[in-house]
Amino acid sequence: MVEGEEKAYHRESNTSWGWRLILLLYISLVAAAATLTLLRNFNHYFHSSQVTQVLGRPGPVVQNYAKALQLATQFFDAQKSGKLVKNRVAWRGDSGLQDGSEEGLDLSKGMYDAGDLLKFGFPMAFTATVLSWAILEYGDQMKEVKQLGHAHDSLKWITDYLINAHPSPNVLYIQVGDPELDHNCWQRPETMTERRPLVQINTSFPGTEVAAETAAAMASASLVFRKIDSSYSKSLLKHAKQLFNFADTYRGSYSVSIPQVQEFYNSSGYGDELLWAATWLYHATGDLDYLKYVTEQNGPAFANWGSPSWFSWDDKHAATQVLMSRISFFGAKELPMAENLDLQMYRKTAEVFLCGLIPDSPTAAPDRTDNGLIWVGEWNCLQHAMSSAFLAVLYSDYMVTSQTEMLYCDGKIYKPEDLRSFAISQADYALGKNPMKMSYLVGYGGNYPQQVHHRGSSIPVDADTGCRDGFKWLYSPDPNPNVAVGALVGGPFQNDSYMDIRNNSMQGEPSTYNSALIVALLSGLVSTSSVPKHL
Repeated sequence: MVEGEEKAYHRESNTSWGWRLILLLYISLVAAAATLTLLRNFNHYFHSSQVTQVLGRPGPVVQNYAKALQLATQFFDAQKSGKLVKNRVAWRGDSGLQDGSEEGLDLSKGMYDAGDLLKFGFPMAFTATVLSWAILEYGDQMKEVKQLGHAHDSLKWITDYLINAHPSPNVLYIQVGDPELDHNCWQRPETMTERRPLVQINTSFPGTEVAAETAAAMASASLVFRKIDSSYSKSLLKHAKQLFNFADTYRGSYSVSIPQVQEFYNSSGYGDELLWAATWLYHATGDLDYLKYVTEQNGPAFANWGSPSWFSWDDKHAATQVLMSRISFFGAKELPMAENLDLQMYRKTAEVFLCGLIPDSPTAAPDRTDNGLIWVGEWNCLQHAMSSAFLAVLYSDYMVTSQTEMLYCDGKIYKPEDLRSFAISQADYALGKNPMKMSYLVGYGGNYPQQVHHRGSSIPVDADTGCRDGFKWLYSPDPNPNVAVGALVGGPFQNDSYMDIRNNSMQGEPSTYNSALIVALLSGLVSTSSVPKHL
């Protein structure tokens, strides 16, 4: 639903108690039904294993996931723009050094979003938010397998760019490069010659979803760097607050304000990003006003309670519901009753989503391949599989850490390990346990895509081709001369097939946001551990 024309929806507290009482009654009825079901299933459940108790330190390392994680973090180095420092990808060099100069800005850093040479702020900010979330929840596991430093470095490479892209409170530069010019060339980033114009949002041309997503990125990253660099953390939080205020005060979809973005990263609405950003700001500040924003003030209008949707760069509903559930699990005791009731709605909707993921659940979603991969659409299908698996393993760990023993799915009881098993099935499919026997993570195993749709990977480092004649490398039948290690390609068709042809961007193009999602997932699976109760 396009929400660009929606007005602010603020309710007075004295008009909100009616539905809260109804909600309280509903929750009581659900609890009663769950109790009856528990009694019916008590004998079976009594003999099943109890919730696995895990200590704070990571458990034994799962070596195949450790190897995959080490590869996946490398792809961020393949995507970096700017003057590179200690880069792990030998075939990459400096690029985009003049980006932003036409406006007196240094936008040389950041990352190219996929196989082209464009910097799109919306998915780049999403990449940063997911990477921050993974670090906050699973930093100990990353550290155990020596990937935490790389994750910090990649995150800061993006947030440095985002800070520079926000030169004043109500201005945010959201794009570097012209898609039409860029897609008419096939060349390495180090030798690109096309013009690199900038696109901004402001009070006259608002872009609530991209401003709010950038606020979420800044707020979550401020938590990551709080103990590492307090000054940098405070700067990030300052930008996050300004961007959220900008997003909320000047509401409007960037797809309406800037129609040309519709072809690539069209937005379905901005309500989810506002809730997502406010939730991260609550975690970063502890300010109850942000929690009220997500609950009583804007939850009824934007939260889609009871109606789950898939987590992606465009839709943050499911992620917000899980992140709000974290508060319900670990931080709800001191909150007012109104907020607690709304937290239950977020948690209930998160559980509807999660129940839909478990294959034998009564409410299992049909959106999957015959071999069990979550499959929502033919373009970049692995995004939804990896994002769903990440939310599943994370919620499982919330349950374990809080000693919550069951997930109730329409009359059937599941345990945390059922969610973890689902997450493992998605990760294993992506890593080669599929009918093609192909790893969709480049560099992992002995069979992975050889013709990844990626300019820098497909063109020899010493090639002297330019803009137009570089297309000979796109259509070359040979494997890419430079292996894009750690790239997660788009993935299979619904019949579990994959065509390894470079011009098949639908299946063969990797992206930074796919990488952030599989890094997050693998960080949760690389070992067992409790999550921190406070971010």
